[in-house]
Amino acid sequence: MTLPFSTVRDLLRYAVSRFSEAKLSFGHGSANAYDEAAYLILHTLHLPLDLLEPFLDARLSTAEIESVLQVIERRAADRVPAAYITQEAWMHGYRFHVDERVIVPRSFIGELLQDGLQPYVEDPEQVGAVLELCTGSGCLAILAAHAFPNADIDAVDLSAPALEVATRNVMDYHLDDRIALFEGDLYAPLAERRYDVIISNPPYVNATSMQELPAEYKHEPEMALAGGADGMDVVRRIIADARNWLTEDGVLVVEIGNEREHVEAAFGGLDLVWLSTSAGDDNVFLIQANDLPV
Repeated sequence: MTLPFSTVRDLLRYAVSRFSEAKLSFGHGSANAYDEAAYLILHTLHLPLDLLEPFLDARLSTAEIESVLQVIERRAADRVPAAYITQEAWMHGYRFHVDERVIVPRSFIGELLQDGLQPYVEDPEQVGAVLELCTGSGCLAILAAHAFPNADIDAVDLSAPALEVATRNVMDYHLDDRIALFEGDLYAPLAERRYDVIISNPPYVNATSMQELPAEYKHEPEMALAGGADGMDVVRRIIADARNWLTEDGVLVVEIGNEREHVEAAFGGLDLVWLSTSAGDDNVFLIQANDLPV
């Protein structure tokens, strides 16, 4: 049988057409069909992910073509997020192992950690203790360890399978001496102590939005997405106890996706600072320890 494809360029064109025809959702890393196709093809062919152009007209073996076509079809027909197909996700130059035990890393808090949460954290090198709640794959804990080089990081998740993934990522970055992982419900598994920074990308999708999620999101653990009727069930509990775990001048940073309206309805009396990210000013809020409820 003669395959209708012979080069990377052929497969790229086909993949973009197939993804566009399938009306895929691109919320797990890539922003469009072209970028997603290029990433999946380069990864499948074991080529550098940042070097497409030199390989566009390279002729491929029958086995290589079939491997790429299988990946394209899995993405298009089964609506599996690309990160689950490749078992990796990238955030700000850091690679993380991911699979269906965790949601695909995509937190805007990662952007904010690049400058150590300044100016809200005066000196990132003076931060001694950081807590991440709902850590999932451990990606934010790892980024926090790099942002705050002298800090010990505690990271908590309710899901034992998620913590298996987090353990692998922490070990991959040789940070097991600085990042401690805890299985349990928010603050419950922690020993009594105070943190300079608490960060969380918790389940925050409201019930109506959960019903309307694209098929790609149905592959992710529901417990990592669903936040109750208004999306604020877990956020309420994080805020209610945060002051008991923060230092006097500590900060709490929480990501809430598209739920700003529900945040302001639930916590309108608190002095929330909305932080600017690449997605705008509505996705992440910060609150100082002294502004939290006692």
